[in-house]
Parts: sequence; C-alpha cells; structure tokens
Amino acid sequence: MNAQPQRVRAVWFQTGGFFDANDLVQVKYEMLRHAREEGVTKAEAASLFGLSRPTFYQAEAAFERDGVAGLLPRPRGPKAAHKLTPEVMGVIESHHHGGGPLQAREMARLVHTQLGVTVHPRSIERAMARKKKR
Repeated sequence: MNAQPQRVRAVWFQTGGFFDANDLVQVKYEMLRHAREEGVTKAEAASLFGLSRPTFYQAEAAFERDGVAGLLPRPRGPKAAHKLTPEVMGVIESHHHGGGPLQAREMARLVHTQLGVTVHPRSIERAMARKKKR
C-alpha cells in the first residue's frame, strides 16, 4: 500500500479505474515507465508520482535486477540473530549455570570483553529461551 496516495499527481491515477494510487508497486512501475517512455527527467517523474528521487533510483535498480517483483516491499533489517554465532553462544552457555537466572547484561559484557562482539541483552534472552524450548 502507498502510504501517501494523495501525493500522486499523474492524471491517469486521478480518474480511478485501472490505475490505483494506493498500489505502490503500480505507482513505482508507472513512474519508471513514464520516465523511460515520455523522456521526462527522473526528478520530474518522481515528483509526478509523489515519490523522492532516491526512491526512483532504488526502484529503477530493483526493477532492473528483479523485474516487477523487485518493486514489491521487503522486510527490512536482519532476518535472524546474526550476531549469535556458535562461538558467541559457546561463551554464553559456558558461563550460564542452568539452574540460576540468566544475567543477560553480564553475558553481553562478557561476550564483548572476550570476543569484541556487541550483543543486546534481549537477544541473548531470546536465544536462550529458544534453546530451552528444544
């Protein structure tokens, strides 16, 4: 969904019907097509479709790389606990005493001291909870 459909000024999006300003993928595709087919500048096309120039360049690169699928929104950020490598988990597990409470802040400091890796205490708590469930 387009968070700001009211910013789309292209006439064909104003009349309704096939073109929907709420459909961000369609807006981006039409912005790219308009710049390529009509010969307007990238800045003009971005402005007409209510998007920024950086968004134009990102959409252009994504479209060239992946086609229309590249225009689909993607979740941002890391997809997993990427800092909690087996080495980091080994340090945590070797200093955690099974019966006692997990001192995640102390574990985070210990990991930073021994390995130079900064891990958030909550990440350690979640990793240990996942391990406990197994």
